[in-house]
Amino acid sequence: MSRQTVSQQTLEAACDFSSGISGLRAPRPGFWEFSNGDGISYPPGGHTSLAHVEEASYWFKHRNAIISSVVQQFPPEGIIIDIGGGNGYVSLGLREAGFQSVVIEPGRAGAECAYGRGLPVLMAPFQDLEIPSASVGAAGLFDVLEHIEDDAAALGHLRASLKPAGRIYLTVPAFKWLWSTEDDYAGHFRRYTLASLSKLVSSAGFQVEFGTYFFSSLVAPIFALRSIPSWLRLTNAGSPSSVDADHRLPSGTIGKGFSRSFAWEADRISGRRSVPFGSSCLLVARRAPD
Repeated sequence: MSRQTVSQQTLEAACDFSSGISGLRAPRPGFWEFSNGDGISYPPGGHTSLAHVEEASYWFKHRNAIISSVVQQFPPEGIIIDIGGGNGYVSLGLREAGFQSVVIEPGRAGAECAYGRGLPVLMAPFQDLEIPSASVGAAGLFDVLEHIEDDAAALGHLRASLKPAGRIYLTVPAFKWLWSTEDDYAGHFRRYTLASLSKLVSSAGFQVEFGTYFFSSLVAPIFALRSIPSWLRLTNAGSPSSVDADHRLPSGTIGKGFSRSFAWEADRISGRRSVPFGSSCLLVARRAPD
């Protein structure tokens, strides 16, 4: 993949954000370092393996479509900090939708991949950064919160950094009963319901603006092909062949059925109507007044 260039406008916004954080060094334009990312609950080599499947993955494409739709309906005030942004795939989608973002990623492999996609990157664990209070306009944690052991503390730290009425965008895996060895391999601490996520976010000092499930058509396959085999100890989580297969739609009628389901979800959510059931949750919230 050839190196893309960070736009001047986005670079200036990222520089403005990073200038208030102590302890950073900038070895390259648009790339800041703080630490080596030790102690992160994420599988070794995880970003490298996902980099090979993201572009062709129905899962990443649909999640990006849902995220971009919701961000358009609930727009940020300024640049979005993409916390735990991995390879930058979500930030890339946000850029294509007309939004500026900076990837905050603790792992070297993910940070380098995101930078190679032309995105500004801050390589650091977000919870270790001393970000000036009320300085961030918007933040996204896209399938990140479940990797953080103390999710309430992380949201409290994030709230302190947000401007008054600053927005957060969250996606997380849904339903504890869908737990499988894939969750163990991925370094998840939990799965959520929309109710439990809303309660957590509200308790951290946010006002929920919108919430929905998505990937409704994946609930039955995940339960049958991951959860039950995990209970029976019959799975091989994280193998290259399983990762590739999990991100390809089946051919024929079944694949078309999944595609129709994704289109139905996108249509509902674009009209601010929630999907009542799914293997993932999405939430938008604003910082509540002190």
